Amino acid sequence: MTRDKYLNKRKILVTSALPYANGDIHLGHLMEAIQTDIWVRLQKLQGHDCIWVCADDAHGTAIMLSAQTQDITPEELIDRINRQHQQDFADFLIGFDNFYTTHSEENRIFSESMYQAMEANGHIHRRSIKQLFDPDKNLFLADRYIVGTCPKCHAEEQYGDNCEACGSTYSPSELIAPRSAISGAVPIEKESEHFFFDLPAFKKMLKVWTRSGALQDQVANKLSEWLDQDLQQWDISRDAPYFGFEIPNAPDKYFYVWVDAPIGYMASFKNLCDREGLDFDCYWRPDSDAELYHFIGKDIINFHALFWPAVLTSSGYRTPTAVFAHGFLTVDGTKMSKSRGTFVNARTYLDHLNPEYLRYYLAAKLSSGIDDLDLNLEDFALRVNADLVGKVINIASRCAGFIHNGFDGMLAENLDHPDLLAEIQSINTEVADHFNSREYGKAIRLIMAKADKANQYINDKEPWVLAKTDKRSVELQAICSTGINAFRLLLCYLKPVLPGLAEKAETFLNIKPLIWKDIDSLLTNHRINKFQALITRVETSKIAAMIDASKAHNETPDAVAENSFEPEISFDDFAKIDLRIAKIVEAGHVEGADKLLCLKLDLGPDSKGRPILKQVFSGIKSAYDPEDLLGKLTVVVANLKARKMKFGVSEGMILAAGQGGKDIWLLEPDSGAGPGLRVT
Repeated sequence: MTRDKYLNKRKILVTSALPYANGDIHLGHLMEAIQTDIWVRLQKLQGHDCIWVCADDAHGTAIMLSAQTQDITPEELIDRINRQHQQDFADFLIGFDNFYTTHSEENRIFSESMYQAMEANGHIHRRSIKQLFDPDKNLFLADRYIVGTCPKCHAEEQYGDNCEACGSTYSPSELIAPRSAISGAVPIEKESEHFFFDLPAFKKMLKVWTRSGALQDQVANKLSEWLDQDLQQWDISRDAPYFGFEIPNAPDKYFYVWVDAPIGYMASFKNLCDREGLDFDCYWRPDSDAELYHFIGKDIINFHALFWPAVLTSSGYRTPTAVFAHGFLTVDGTKMSKSRGTFVNARTYLDHLNPEYLRYYLAAKLSSGIDDLDLNLEDFALRVNADLVGKVINIASRCAGFIHNGFDGMLAENLDHPDLLAEIQSINTEVADHFNSREYGKAIRLIMAKADKANQYINDKEPWVLAKTDKRSVELQAICSTGINAFRLLLCYLKPVLPGLAEKAETFLNIKPLIWKDIDSLLTNHRINKFQALITRVETSKIAAMIDASKAHNETPDAVAENSFEPEISFDDFAKIDLRIAKIVEAGHVEGADKLLCLKLDLGPDSKGRPILKQVFSGIKSAYDPEDLLGKLTVVVANLKARKMKFGVSEGMILAAGQGGKDIWLLEPDSGAGPGLRVT
């Protein structure tokens, strides 16, 4: 791509996958949102007409059941989650033009009209199918809500469609001793009429579209394997009770969540159009010259690259220009884990670390492929500190003081090394091309290579030596002005990745918000403001505190979790748990941990009359002050295997109830119970 092309204003609509409205935003969501945000910001900095919309995926059985357990309506639940999601994204500097919900009037209208068009075109078929039914809850069970014993390897507690132990796939009816995961009841087989979209009718069209350049090669190759086989009609309906949109002229039949979820892109955009007077049709009509891009995870590619383009074609709309799939996020080489504290929610991260640390680290590793990306926590700290603090910010901090002290903040009219600056400017097109093609890691490496050259230039010139003899030297001003200009150019390149840092730099430089074409100019005879710290180093103690807080959070009962009982255990199983009365004799804060208190517990005397003392770390800091706990009796799991933590060894677990935050209540025994007594 040449620079001239950037001068041709493009009309672009971008979407990213919809987070489900039944849980928190976590690092996995953020990887996609940050990837999309960087791409969108680049387009806007280059002057293109680029709009980015998203929404919460707000329908389905899971949301209905979760609302029931909380004794609230599904609408109340999704409204609360939507507000939380928007705040989390905003705090990570994610710049949606509109963040909406699939539970909207716009989405209902689109879902109904598109269904009616598909039906009129002969692409909707009806037939009866047999499904497992929960007689207690009076609802049909999706595969994920059926558990039992694997018919192949006999592993217990497996879901209704596949076995996690041996990898076998099967139908729910093949499970041994199946039961409803919702009520525990034994499901019965029941017949119901369902509605199917005729995906096989679009096989020829999909073979052409998937090879049109709209997909990455890895994705297109995988889809070709499916397309070489017989496609199946897709079930697009669900039976009442269900939280979603009712199918027109079909009482008690609802659109499956994956029907109205991608339509939610259109609904969110329509909401924005109506609010700002934009032309919806010019983006979505079949002959549109606008570009349409979907950023998604590789796990939902079948919906976006098979079902979705077929639905759009059947209902009279354009297909996407491209679908950009990405891999999963792992942490320290493995799948995100709640028990290890690596399943980190956005809010937990924000409680401890600067969001731009994560934005930069992910950008430095992201590519256009679908391979998984690993967040190595040690490398995370080293790379951010070395690159952002040690290279980019270092340029400004080494030069700004001399300009402020010796020249009243005024940059020189004539720079010392214009060739260096021209070299940094020369990568403009290459950096933009890398960002535009989602090869962010290549862009970052190119930028940092120039940051290295700028730092080497300052090392060679040694302005601190010149300042000792003449702090108002013309040469000193020219050298430091060159450094400040190098810093400005690098920040312009990094602005899509680090918008918050760029804004602080713009204040320091005393300039208007940077746009991409500013790379072609330099700052001379211009007054800058006094330099202040723009970003601090990553502290490994804060990373550790984040992980510990994540562990504590995940040990706390979730406010939106289903209020169902765990699987039954025998009396012998229960007897293995040694519950004891304990007296809290010491309580204190844990340095570096936001949610933990360190408690010393007296569990009564041993056989020789000496007190048995145990140390326990407990995530109850949000609800209790240490001084309020002294002398209290509580209940502790006394035979829990000790766990080594960063702060020390935790030798048990105190019992508390609640939903987390301020809603935590320590279990206290009745008067008369004393330390050491066993709870039976």
